[in-house]
Amino acid sequence: MKLDNATFDQLFRNARSHNEWLDQPVPDALLTELHELMKWGPTSANCWPLRVVYVKSAAAKARLIPALMEGNRAKVQAAPATAILGMDMDFPDWLPQRFPHADAKSWFAGNAELTRATAFRNSSLQGAYLMLAARGLGLDCGPMSGFDAAQVNAAFFAGTSIEVNFICSLGYGDASKLYPRSPRPDFAEVCKIV
Repeated sequence: MKLDNATFDQLFRNARSHNEWLDQPVPDALLTELHELMKWGPTSANCWPLRVVYVKSAAAKARLIPALMEGNRAKVQAAPATAILGMDMDFPDWLPQRFPHADAKSWFAGNAELTRATAFRNSSLQGAYLMLAARGLGLDCGPMSGFDAAQVNAAFFAGTSIEVNFICSLGYGDASKLYPRSPRPDFAEVCKIV
């Protein structure tokens, strides 16, 4: 069943990346609801490497903000929630539970390059699922990659097998502060059918 145009507008055509936020909180229950939606997005062999830390408190923001590029600091400070999307390099340990159909854990044994590539690719996909689910729940998103990964890892993932992939602020964006929409390429510019 094809979704209606209003749904596509909310998820894609009218959705924007926000940099400034209304002073409206994002309840913890909504973040739980967000997870319950995005968790169904597919990953290879159901590997599920994504790990998320939702930064909401002033103390947590004080740990995150120094790791951000100057241009991203005010965005995170004003956002009611910011998701640090990490990738767990130990995700193969979970494969016997998450993908019991095969000995998938053995595919990654001794292969750090494959493990890293799989964790990065699939946690990136999961981050996109998270943003689409957030938009579907009426939240706006502000994804960013301008940060010092080593600082973020030290502040939030020290002593774990998790590394940051990217960061995304969540909340209710201030549409009056949006820039004009940037152009997107036409099909023929970036695609071909062979």
